[in-house]
Amino acid sequence: MNDIHTPARHIAIVGAGQAGLLLGCALLDRGHQVTIVTNRSAEEIRAGKVMSSQFIFDPALQIERDWGMNQWEADCPKTAGISVSIPTPDGTGNKAVHWHARLDAYGQSVDQRVKMPGWMSEFTRRGGELRIENVGIPELESLAAQHELVLLAGGKGEIVNLFGRNEARSPVRQPMRQLALSYVTGMKRHDYYECVNFNLIPGVGEYFVFPALTTKGENGTQACDIMVFEGVPGGPMDTWGEATTPEQHLEKSLDILKTFVPWEYERSRDCQLTDANGILAGRITPTVRNAVLTLPSGRKVMGLGDAILVNDPITGQGSNNATKSARHYLEAILARGARAFDESWMNATFDALYEGYAEKVVRWTNSLLFPPAEHVIKLLGAAQQAPGLARRIANGFNDPRDYAEYWFDAASAERLIDSEMKKAA
Repeated sequence: MNDIHTPARHIAIVGAGQAGLLLGCALLDRGHQVTIVTNRSAEEIRAGKVMSSQFIFDPALQIERDWGMNQWEADCPKTAGISVSIPTPDGTGNKAVHWHARLDAYGQSVDQRVKMPGWMSEFTRRGGELRIENVGIPELESLAAQHELVLLAGGKGEIVNLFGRNEARSPVRQPMRQLALSYVTGMKRHDYYECVNFNLIPGVGEYFVFPALTTKGENGTQACDIMVFEGVPGGPMDTWGEATTPEQHLEKSLDILKTFVPWEYERSRDCQLTDANGILAGRITPTVRNAVLTLPSGRKVMGLGDAILVNDPITGQGSNNATKSARHYLEAILARGARAFDESWMNATFDALYEGYAEKVVRWTNSLLFPPAEHVIKLLGAAQQAPGLARRIANGFNDPRDYAEYWFDAASAERLIDSEMKKAA
């Protein structure tokens, strides 16, 4: 409920994704009037192509719980750990590095074709106004004239480019990976707890895979696994343009596994696509944009989530960033009271999010797009013998700020390795 001292504000959100719908529902619960505008209906989303791999680690999942937005938690497979494998460089199909470690609490992945239609229904149930229409500058002008705050949370489309790229916060200036997803059923399980299984293939790219909940039939759901491929541009994994049908896409997926991570191929050889729309391929340029867009009228629009903070999915942080951004924005809106949401507040709100949290995520994610430093390889290797080190690395996915303590500095990494190896001795 709305605090007695906080007046109801009129807020519009453009984009019905993880950040927009989550924040919209939370604002409604606190007595504010919220309009969400998106360009696709719930039916179109559910019947469309997969949009991402959207793994949610526990701290972000807890936000969903706190706001009553965890409708699929009981049905969704629970992922309890992180595993890391690196093949030997001789091409024999053996592992040079392999370990797994438990997360402090499980994470989950719900296909956005399930989650977003469900959340759209929840948003209207809680009293929000949902509009299905395309949004350009004229529509933003109209929304800004009718609402006290307009948040642009749509992460795709030309309109987000109007925010302008923040060059100081965006050191990577081109796509560093060719990305591809395959949603599949029929994967064999490990003989240990469910993990997000990371396979790092030097010079080729990365492959990670984890359980999820996806669509089945018209309104049902089913368990699946999501294969995520990250190929170095121009390398042997950068061949998705050759796949022109869903069947060819799956065949290409399995060929890559057989060639570079045969232990994953053995689990996956009998897999089938969940549906013809369970595939995706593309490229992403990691980008941090400016927080404020000035419309021709002079009115201001504030960016939220993927609209202004785009990471490569290599670390699985996209939906987690969006969720934590929604919480940060909610707290800032509530703290604003009756005061205007002016440009200074918009910039200060995003700067606090970026400097206090997102900058560490961006730095760590971007570091994995380049050949790893020697001390990072040593960290990953030492984790095989030091369970405490493995668990610390694994749980950095919950809160990547912890990596700043040791990931980027060789001396700090050595001290951590020495400490954890002594504990393991």
